[in-house]
Amino acid sequence: MTNLVHFTRSKGDPKIITTGTSSATGVDLLAKSLAWFGIGLGTMELIGSNRIARFLGVEGAASETIIRAFGAREIAAGVMTLSTEKKLGLWTRAAGDGLDTIALLGALQASRGQRSNVKLALLVVLGAAVLDVYAANAITARSARSSRVQNFSGRSGFPKGVEQTRLVGRAGSAE
Repeated sequence: MTNLVHFTRSKGDPKIITTGTSSATGVDLLAKSLAWFGIGLGTMELIGSNRIARFLGVEGAASETIIRAFGAREIAAGVMTLSTEKKLGLWTRAAGDGLDTIALLGALQASRGQRSNVKLALLVVLGAAVLDVYAANAITARSARSSRVQNFSGRSGFPKGVEQTRLVGRAGSAE
């Protein structure tokens, strides 16, 4: 990777000798993975909605349109999760998992002989939902901790306090 970075830099730029540790936590990496998973799944839903509908046993133009709409939602939530709006993107993914679950439960009732495929899809959606909610909660908690306004009004800037500094000042002027 370092060689690639050196290749793309201008001759006058300083060289990167080593890279430091990443500030990304495990939750950040999970969120990024979920985002890319959602973008990939959404692309698949947009392009192959007819195959997905057939796999689930719910063929028809209406089902394919819903699948494509869910694909667009997955891509939007994935892009949002990769942006600075990570928390909103993850909560959007979690809400989308709820919509997917409702749609799949409906497909389970309407499915023509593909009930095992719908059950498999439900299992995958519920697994993703657990990960989405976990990551969204962790990112929300972290942003709540970092956005607290700290009150420094009781601090003077003097290591031993203002009164101790005044005492030292008076003792020095008495000499």
